[in-house]
Amino acid sequence: MQTSGSKSCRCPSFKLREVASMYFTMIAVFLVILVVALQGSAPHGSDFPYKVPLDSQGLLELSWNVSYPEQDVYFQLLIRDLQFGLLFGMSDRGEFENADLAVLWSDGHNSYFGDAWSDNKGQLHMDSQQDYQLLGARRAPEGLYLLFRRAFSTCDPKDYLIEDGTVHLIYGILEKPVHSLQAINISAIHRGLQRVQLLKPNITIPELPRDMKTMEITAPDVVIPSQETTYWCYVAELPDKFPKHHIIMYEPVITAGNEALVHHMEVFQCAAEFDSFPHYNGPCDSKMKPDRLNYCRHVLAAWAMGAQAFYYPEEAGLAFGGQGSSRYLRLEIHYHNPLVFEGRHDSSGIRLYYTASLRQYDAGIMELGLVYTPVMAIPPGEDAFILTGYCTDKCTQLALPTAGIHIFASQLHTHLAGRKVVTVLSRDGRERQVVNADGHYSPHFQEIRMLKEVVAVFPGDELITTCTYNTEDRSRATVGGFGILEEMCVNYVHYYPQTQLELCKSAVDPGYLRRYFNLVNRFNDEEVCMCPQVSVPEQFFSVPWNTFNRDVLKSLYTFAPISVHCNKSSAVRFPVRRASQPKAVPQGDPDETGQVSGARDTAAAGVLGAGSWSCLGNPRTSRPC
Repeated sequence: MQTSGSKSCRCPSFKLREVASMYFTMIAVFLVILVVALQGSAPHGSDFPYKVPLDSQGLLELSWNVSYPEQDVYFQLLIRDLQFGLLFGMSDRGEFENADLAVLWSDGHNSYFGDAWSDNKGQLHMDSQQDYQLLGARRAPEGLYLLFRRAFSTCDPKDYLIEDGTVHLIYGILEKPVHSLQAINISAIHRGLQRVQLLKPNITIPELPRDMKTMEITAPDVVIPSQETTYWCYVAELPDKFPKHHIIMYEPVITAGNEALVHHMEVFQCAAEFDSFPHYNGPCDSKMKPDRLNYCRHVLAAWAMGAQAFYYPEEAGLAFGGQGSSRYLRLEIHYHNPLVFEGRHDSSGIRLYYTASLRQYDAGIMELGLVYTPVMAIPPGEDAFILTGYCTDKCTQLALPTAGIHIFASQLHTHLAGRKVVTVLSRDGRERQVVNADGHYSPHFQEIRMLKEVVAVFPGDELITTCTYNTEDRSRATVGGFGILEEMCVNYVHYYPQTQLELCKSAVDPGYLRRYFNLVNRFNDEEVCMCPQVSVPEQFFSVPWNTFNRDVLKSLYTFAPISVHCNKSSAVRFPVRRASQPKAVPQGDPDETGQVSGARDTAAAGVLGAGSWSCLGNPRTSRPC
């Protein structure tokens, strides 16, 4: 499972590691842990700042801390109703196959703890290298506490590599005694997953001003619908003539007992061009929701399960109130209710901390990535299709101040097919720094994340955002757009000082897409028509997705010129329109044919470049368009 070469791992010599593995395997099999405390040091309960419920009933609660000097994560797992054991671990996307697990199990007399892994059929195996190190176990009135630690990287190919970004935690509850680890049937146990960011940044909390005030944007005693997934919308209103303030911090407000049901929340400010917005309190997908609420999209705050309070840098605050700012806010709450509880009341939301003592800089939010357009599409049946959006050097040269801007937080965003997202900073044609990356991204876990270090961006720099998609479960093309079954590739970066630049994105030049459709029309046996008068989505839906059509589309997105959107908050564009694709991202290694991917793509790009602009019909069928 450890595939990244970017993390160093602390490997003992081969002989020493072999001896250590044998020793820890013996401990894992024979050590009784329920009534003894093991040697080793662990943080006290107050030293676990991050906490998340694992299951919807709140029977399992995970707390953790991160030691960057030691490159270790310390876990404290509270089991409120222990039966005959527990599985806890990590996997690529929350599967129980090919998972890295810590297992506590009982045969009805003794209980054991060990590091295990599952194969691609879900069968459990004891790991020869025991990397979940048990530090202690104690009983308390609220349940059993297990304390253990795990290194970020272990050199064990069976172990999960803990990296920045989303981690899919998995758990399973053993309700019957088992005589051995191998006897556990994971398909027959109660199990689930929880997504968190384990490697939280170690950030110094800035001092808060004395005149700080708070405002709670909360749901008005909502009865959570008895269904698995609900997005609830509520419109709140700032006081009349509310002057300009700076938001300097925010944190979640969760109704007691609903910690496992409130999955994530966002507060949006509505567009200032409307004098008023209708008050609404109901499901976001209801036909009764006023269309005007679609204009409430400026993010003020975002929280996801497991996240802590969000602090702005001491130099900056997010402006709200005053001239040119809407009084209307929209709260959106995602309720995750897999056990379909009925009659649960909720008044959760977000508490804003704000001040009238304005800081040195207004913070801004800028959209990077791809334009919301159907010209960017993913064929069906793809396991890892890549699309890239560019904030070009020409745009930053025109729009950024000479002293540059400073990015301190980021929120990555795709729809359901998104699997990975990364934004890199390029300067003088070379990648300089990763702004934010999530190699295990999930569209079901989106939060504003503070960066470990502030990223400085200067005029002439490029910000390149790349998204990887999986469409193996789809039978037709997925086009870009606003619908949940359409796709996006966005990074909302939070920065200071605020500039006029609000959107810096790209899409492939539409003229080259027309050449692609013409090529498909000319060189395929199927009787398809790719005429300009047909909408772009309909044309994509008609493409026969053979290897040639897939490869040429990948080539188009890799080499064709791009249409640049360099927009002010007023939607007026800076005078940047069309550009060549920046080539800061290194090309890949040779593929299974021995070719470097770019060589084959360049040939396909040449075919595209030679294509006609007109709709000529299919020469194999002589059928006109």
